Amino acid sequence: MCGICGYFSKNRITEEKLQEMNDTMYHRGPDDHGVSLYQAGEGYSVGMAQRRLAIMDLSPLGHQPMESADGQTVVVFNGEIYNFNKLKKELSDYPFQSTCDTEVILAAYRRWGISCVEKLQGMFSIALFDRKKDTLYLIRDRIGKKPLYYWIEDGNLVFASELKPIMKCPGFHAKIRKDVISRFLYQQYLCEPDSIFEGVYKVEPGSIVSFCHGQEDKYFYWDIKNVYREKKGTFPGNYEEAKARLLDLLRGAVRERLVADVPVGSFLSGGYDSSLVTSIAQQISHSPVKTFSIGFYEEKYNEAGYAREVAAHLGCDHTELYVSEQDLLDMVEDLPVYYDEPFADSSQIPSMLVAKLARQKVTVALSGDGGDEFFCGYQTYEKVRQAQLLDGMGGAAWAVGKAFHMLDRYPFKVRMIAGNRDKETKTQFAAGNYQKVAGGMVLGMEKDFVPCLYEFESIYHEKNWQARRMLLDMGTYLPGDILCKVDRASMKYSLETRCPILDQGVMEYSFSLPHSFKYSKGTGKRILKDLTYQYLPRELMERPKKGFSVPLDKWLRGILKEQVLSYADEGFLRKQQIFDVVYTQNFLEKYMKKGDAGAGTGENYSHLVWAFFVFQKWYETYRSTKP
Repeated sequence: MCGICGYFSKNRITEEKLQEMNDTMYHRGPDDHGVSLYQAGEGYSVGMAQRRLAIMDLSPLGHQPMESADGQTVVVFNGEIYNFNKLKKELSDYPFQSTCDTEVILAAYRRWGISCVEKLQGMFSIALFDRKKDTLYLIRDRIGKKPLYYWIEDGNLVFASELKPIMKCPGFHAKIRKDVISRFLYQQYLCEPDSIFEGVYKVEPGSIVSFCHGQEDKYFYWDIKNVYREKKGTFPGNYEEAKARLLDLLRGAVRERLVADVPVGSFLSGGYDSSLVTSIAQQISHSPVKTFSIGFYEEKYNEAGYAREVAAHLGCDHTELYVSEQDLLDMVEDLPVYYDEPFADSSQIPSMLVAKLARQKVTVALSGDGGDEFFCGYQTYEKVRQAQLLDGMGGAAWAVGKAFHMLDRYPFKVRMIAGNRDKETKTQFAAGNYQKVAGGMVLGMEKDFVPCLYEFESIYHEKNWQARRMLLDMGTYLPGDILCKVDRASMKYSLETRCPILDQGVMEYSFSLPHSFKYSKGTGKRILKDLTYQYLPRELMERPKKGFSVPLDKWLRGILKEQVLSYADEGFLRKQQIFDVVYTQNFLEKYMKKGDAGAGTGENYSHLVWAFFVFQKWYETYRSTKP
């Protein structure tokens, strides 16, 4: 696990400057660092740099940038290739010098060219420079577990695991994209390929960006919609056979992720996904698995007791830490440092705290991420199912309401179902007021702005709204929010997080299963839950989910109130030229007074206010000196 950065440019970037860029990611790799420069054709030069968190082969032989045996290929790499030992046997003619997975990438490229990525199983962002072809390849894993940004301008390219190295690069203008801010306020994150800066993009999951002498090309080697279409409905067996096969796949995925030359543990919330992953790890391990959870003194949010019971039943070596509201608040100042692009999923705060706890004893932690998206776990999916059943009546209500000017008089839920007429956003039904506020706060919304919703559901060719929304979440919410949150939270403390449920075999197998194996009679994650019951008592697991939350409404109207309002100061906003002064101030004034929810206040708007607060805090950190 590491941080990588570099360039393919005609602009002069010295070794010292590249090292400075690289060192902004010290937290991602405190164990080692390396910088190499190369000459390319047509006046270009190439720089490759890495900060290393040593997980496999702790010796200097794992140093990066790493060159191939013939010196023709150079790689910097962030992540883990879980099948590297298997590939190494297949590539036995290569003169390996190390026992790390990085060298396997070089050997695989020599044998198969860039198509070697299709053989790599794991989580990764890779920058590979072919000196013979004068081509740089930027490669991201299939589901987007590891981040990779690139800035391209005037035929030059700069890449990095985070935005900080790019912001340090000479000549970077850091011009903010106003057209994505309303979507950020609404969604609370920015989804691939968009970033907050003009000219800066995220390499999309499952894609390769190639760059040679100013020419960029992009293509996908793994694409959710295509893989889903290929695998859908191909499982030939019954439910019991499906359970047995899924368990085999999960065991294999967990076993691969327990391989490391450093201590490995597991996050344990007490929910189904982390409990199943931990159960399998405990079954495989020769000693008690180290597990970690945090608890909250407010019972409304606390699940620590459940995690403790699960750990005790399994025989894990469990560590828990109870955190106060002040502990959570103390993390707020760190948000823009480690989330160097605006990011407002507030569960990032407890995620950082549990990562900090785990890092005291392990360097790698397993997580249950992906279970909700691939096996129908979110409560939203039940609402989506109900919305599909009511869609016909909603269409009729829309027609009547529009004809007789009655839409505004419908109850809220009726209005929401009736107004859900766009075929491209059917599963994203949402309150129009929320979108209206997110748009109204940003200056110039009459221009060509990115819409708050993702207007491309038809690409999935899926009639079942639940399945369609799951696919949409896999391509947007999972990489843009969940995996981004976990990566930044864990790497803040130089901790690697591994996700067995997001193994390629597990993901593709889930596509082959009938939807009824995932959702049945009001129960989501059916097959994962039934597997969990093979390890843990049903009565221990069946309980309402509390989530990983923080008291946003209380904070924003209390201890953070003055800071929020200061970010809406007229002078600050006019200098910033991003937010509409009058609209933003009116909205925040109503919110603070807890007035009429329909007027733009109420607790449901706390997430939008939090997103505004996080954005301004980020702006203050990185841009306030250069408005």
